[in-house]
Amino acid sequence: MSSTATDVVRLLTVKGRTLAVAESLTGGLVAAEITSVPGASKVFRGSVTAYATELKHDLLGVDAALLAARGAVDPQVAAQMAAGVRKALGTDWGIATTGVAGPEPQDGQSVGTVFVAVDGPLRADSGSAGGGKVEALRLNGDREEIRRESVRSVLALLLKELAGEQTGNERAQDTERNGGF
Repeated sequence: MSSTATDVVRLLTVKGRTLAVAESLTGGLVAAEITSVPGASKVFRGSVTAYATELKHDLLGVDAALLAARGAVDPQVAAQMAAGVRKALGTDWGIATTGVAGPEPQDGQSVGTVFVAVDGPLRADSGSAGGGKVEALRLNGDREEIRRESVRSVLALLLKELAGEQTGNERAQDTERNGGF
């Protein structure tokens, strides 16, 4: 169990938010990391491991034309996976992983090419999506190292987004603590 997963579960619990996970190259490792945290059942609704490309469309609603044109290893695919699992499982937040863990390249992408995504609720302060973030990774190492780093990266991205999801009152307190900045 990682401290990041613990922090994610804690923040989701405090905020009364729920989470769903869509995974490809990580094959369930993100869900396993989250569910290793005591109390995760309060916030974690479930996951979809859509390893096969067609399942990304069938189960998560990823655009079939996008998959046909670019393959499964693509930033837009990651974003649509996160939004799709959020919708399918009825959660506040959705996260997703897609990429190439190796040993061979896939869809014209080299080993270590990974995209992680977060999709979340609208932010009251800006009207923009709290999630809708995609991060491109270029990872080194063997298959297991690439998969583990993908798990760490998607949880870190979610934690960053959760930390940014503050109410006006929380923001005022933050500003006071940081000397008005």
